[in-house]
Amino acid sequence: QVQLVESGGGLVSPGGSLSLSCAASGSIFSIAFMGWYRQAPGKQRELDAMTTNGRSTKYADSVKCRFTISADNAKNTVYLQMNSLKPEDTAVYYCNAKIRPRSWPYESAYWGQGTQVTVSS
Repeated sequence: QVQLVESGGGLVSPGGSLSLSCAASGSIFSIAFMGWYRQAPGKQRELDAMTTNGRSTKYADSVKCRFTISADNAKNTVYLQMNSLKPEDTAVYYCNAKIRPRSWPYESAYWGQGTQVTVSS
C-alpha cells in the first residue's frame, strides 16, 4: 500500500520557477533515499537529483546550479525547487524512492505517477 504522489507541476515561462513535492504514504518502515527523475517524450528517464537525508544530495550537471532538492523526513516528503527553468526542462517529472514497508522485510523501489512540467512562453 506504499505509494508516492507528486504535485506541483504545471506551465511556467522560461526563467520562471516551480516547486515540486512528493509525499510517500502508507505503512512505511524506512526510506533509504528519495529522488527526482525526468522523462521527455522519446527519451530515457534520467536522474535530476536525489537525497538520502535532506543534506546529502546529488544533482545532474544540467540542473546543479538551478534546482535544489530537499526533504522533510518526518513527513516522508521530498521537494524539488526548480529555478531558471528552460524549455529543455519540459518533461514528466517522476518521484522515486527506495522504501522498506512494514509489511515486507525488504527495500523496494517505488515510483510516482509523474507530474508534467512545461516550460514555454
